[in-house]
Amino acid sequence: MNVREVLIRPVGPSEERRYQELMEKHHYLGALTKIGETLWYVALWNDQWVALISFSAAAWKCTARDQWIGWRFRHQYDRLRLVTNNSRFLILPDWHIPNLGSRILALCEKRIPRDWQERFGHPAVLLETFVDPTHFRGTVYRAANWTCVGLSKGYRRTTKGYADASTPKMVFLKPLQKDAQSLLSRTTLDSSYRNSRLMLSADHMYSLPRFFADIPDPRRSQGRRHSLPTVLAIAAAACLCGMHGYKAMADWAKSLTQRARERFGCRREHGRRVVPSESIIRNVLIRVDPVHLDRALNRWNEVYGKQDKSLAIDGKTMCNAVDDNGQAHIMSVIGHETKICYTQKKWGACE
Repeated sequence: MNVREVLIRPVGPSEERRYQELMEKHHYLGALTKIGETLWYVALWNDQWVALISFSAAAWKCTARDQWIGWRFRHQYDRLRLVTNNSRFLILPDWHIPNLGSRILALCEKRIPRDWQERFGHPAVLLETFVDPTHFRGTVYRAANWTCVGLSKGYRRTTKGYADASTPKMVFLKPLQKDAQSLLSRTTLDSSYRNSRLMLSADHMYSLPRFFADIPDPRRSQGRRHSLPTVLAIAAAACLCGMHGYKAMADWAKSLTQRARERFGCRREHGRRVVPSESIIRNVLIRVDPVHLDRALNRWNEVYGKQDKSLAIDGKTMCNAVDDNGQAHIMSVIGHETKICYTQKKWGACE
């Protein structure tokens, strides 16, 4: 067998069951379901499956990786999507041939940037993987010029947070472009790499409702299910995280965990905290005094927006927003580092 004749391609929808069955049978960690951004590849020689490999979203936290990159906390969560994790690599039985593993990794490194951009709408600039030293030495990754940057802390992610996995893993990294390290750690990203979303901290969630506490509630007292500060805080947080439109805000709110809902001050119903619906968010934002809202947001920005070294000015035309002055337009001032909106100005086409 000539390893140069080996090719890789994405696994087709009709092949996913076979892929999972082989991974479950032969990989010591078993199969891994598709969660979020995930790509599965199969390596072929003369149309025969010789290896399986999967790539998925990066680990949320990895000290060795983060120290190698040199990014700050805020940059980490804003740019984590640019890092891709090699979550599974399986060379099938009877195909353990010298240089096959490094050949497959090299082919993946050439395909991933294009495939990731086409599938998920953003580039990937760095690959990572974790190797269990009790089973492997990472030889195939070293042969493919991956760099071991240290050991993990020995924790694994679960549905309830992080649990002790007892064995630290070796952390290997492979840049997909020469400037990957400097790109991920620089103060401002080029527009092609930039993410419009902000990762909110617990402090952000706790603080937002307090800044809206003094705004008069335009709704009747009868039938209020959610406090005004809570509704405005969730709407503002959804916008900071890249949501556009009432439905997107409501969907974002529904995705909040019970702990996050508690931080926003959501009310309890039958032992669980509930979030405002799309109609409630729409009703509040349409009726609330925009001057009071703008002042509250400016106060919040004065506290949490001090890390910005540069500002960007952006204009939007508001769909289906027409008043006596014509079509409404919004001009916003955005901080490059924090992605926080410092102020907005509305005007009509006739002004």
